Amino acid sequence: MSGHSHFATIKHKKGIADAKRGKVFSKLARVITIAAKEKGADPETNPNLRVLIDQARKVNMPKENIERAIKKGTGELAGDNLEEITLEAYGPEKSALILEGITDNKNRTISEVKIILNQYNGKMANEGSVKWLFDKKGIVIINNERETLNKKEELELLVIEAGAEDISWEENLLYIYTKPEELENVKRNLEEKKIEIESSTLGWLPKETIEVPEKNSLQKLFEALEDNDDIQEIYSNLK
Repeated sequence: MSGHSHFATIKHKKGIADAKRGKVFSKLARVITIAAKEKGADPETNPNLRVLIDQARKVNMPKENIERAIKKGTGELAGDNLEEITLEAYGPEKSALILEGITDNKNRTISEVKIILNQYNGKMANEGSVKWLFDKKGIVIINNERETLNKKEELELLVIEAGAEDISWEENLLYIYTKPEELENVKRNLEEKKIEIESSTLGWLPKETIEVPEKNSLQKLFEALEDNDDIQEIYSNLK
């Protein structure tokens, strides 16, 4: 499978550039706030929050930023009224996109995304017109650079034993795909096998992927969307 989140890959690249670091911190803070708001501030009883905190630490996000994001989620600190949004769009070269974001102003975010899409020969799509091209999946990312005890083949066998439905590699990142309802079970099995989880989420995988002859315009579109503070993840049907 391919077409996984474009921004997720950037977050896990070794040595995030300084220009990207502040953006990554800001976006991680928002998902941490949402996670704390939904299931509380205790990482022991909120596994999603625990994974996000670990992820934030791995990219050297300051401790005070993490704590502030959690307190905003629990209401201990005042914060913006954040909500999650999912947008569907078409990019250049007949590409299909699903954009997930967190915003304090849905109308503003939609307007900004429309402007970005128009700049790069894309357009917003009606609700449901793109989602049918994708399946909702649980997605777990493992950084093989951290799994020094396991060769790639050994790691693949372990994650399949843990219940993975499918897997794919992007450099040293192993993407594990599960049925949505099996995500927590697979995570628990991986932890029991002492495999360190880099991140986990529910995301979108294309049913079929496409090849495009000219990727430059798509790359510029992805970069422009990533630069928007409200867009968290970009899923596409690109091979």
